[in-house]
Amino acid sequence: MTREIDAVERVGVVGAGTMGSGIAQVAATAGYDVVMRDIEPEYVESGFETIADSLGRQIDSGTITESEAEAAEDRIEGTTDLGGLADCDIVVEAALEDVDVKRDIFGELDEVVDEDAVLATNTSTLSITTIAAATERPESVVGLHFMNPVPVMKGVEVVDGEKTDGDVLTLAHDFAEDLGKETWESDDKPGFVTNRILMPWINEGIRAFDEGVATKEDIDSGMTLGTNVPMGPLELADHIGLDICLHATETLHEELGDRYTPAYLLKRKVEAGDLGKKTGEGFYTYD
Repeated sequence: MTREIDAVERVGVVGAGTMGSGIAQVAATAGYDVVMRDIEPEYVESGFETIADSLGRQIDSGTITESEAEAAEDRIEGTTDLGGLADCDIVVEAALEDVDVKRDIFGELDEVVDEDAVLATNTSTLSITTIAAATERPESVVGLHFMNPVPVMKGVEVVDGEKTDGDVLTLAHDFAEDLGKETWESDDKPGFVTNRILMPWINEGIRAFDEGVATKEDIDSGMTLGTNVPMGPLELADHIGLDICLHATETLHEELGDRYTPAYLLKRKVEAGDLGKKTGEGFYTYD
């Protein structure tokens, strides 16, 4: 039913935002032809600008050469037409983290993409099974949860939906590993492995700060020095985006109950528009 990994030549990406452009970049850098689709031309252009900036940083760091970066950019085609993904062997959806939006996209993909293609979602919290039910091929739908920033982070979480075929899971692992990533697998439970554990860690760090346990700097230092993680919970929340953290925590709270109740300060920050690094103000201030 599914294609072997060595037959995957053309990769579709739905969404040209931070995650979508990152996925397009790593796929193109790995040698795949990529079609990156978003709903407006300016969003597609913004995705290309993000990719160019990221590749520029990799050139500066010596990770890739200028010719390799140029070749990667040449492999990416932009479009606003979902039909442009019709001949892709695997399509990775990286759109808004909203189950209705994703189900609509997958319903459309089901109609336009080749019946042998694998459909993957980059969701970080939503049910693969629910998204897959919008298609006539739930056995070909799988979770491919890339970590942010995609070109830098090595991990990809492969999520097994209720009807995901075993061959599709294998292909998903192989495809991610072919992009230079390392994978782990999760069942289709709320938050999967990463956010089920990460979000309460961040949430409790915010609560500790709000309740005066320590300064934000000491909370982050205590966690980085005490547990050898690269960032403490407050700094990491700023990097992820406080709105994204709140949405993920609310989703987990709805599914798993009071142990995932969002911290009051997290909600207050989001309501104030202080979303972290992307707005210049979160728990810390950024240029």
